[in-house]
Amino acid sequence: MKEPHNHAKVGHAMIVVSASLAAIGLLALAIGTDVLFADNLQRDNTAHFNECKNNDFQPDGCEKYWDRINNPISGIYVDLEGQK
Repeated sequence: MKEPHNHAKVGHAMIVVSASLAAIGLLALAIGTDVLFADNLQRDNTAHFNECKNNDFQPDGCEKYWDRINNPISGIYVDLEGQK
């Protein structure tokens, strides 16, 4: 009768799990000093969006919002015909 256990697959899975935990640990060390890292990213992105909104999404860097505006869900309608 064949051995029902496959130790090689289990061993590889354990290596993958330990590598992912090590990657998470390195990431935690990298951003560990800034406990509000995600909050700061969100605040910066919100400030950029509001600045673009105040300028009718015309300045450089505001192109990434063009596919999200001019629809009923966003409620933001601007004229982008000259920019596209």
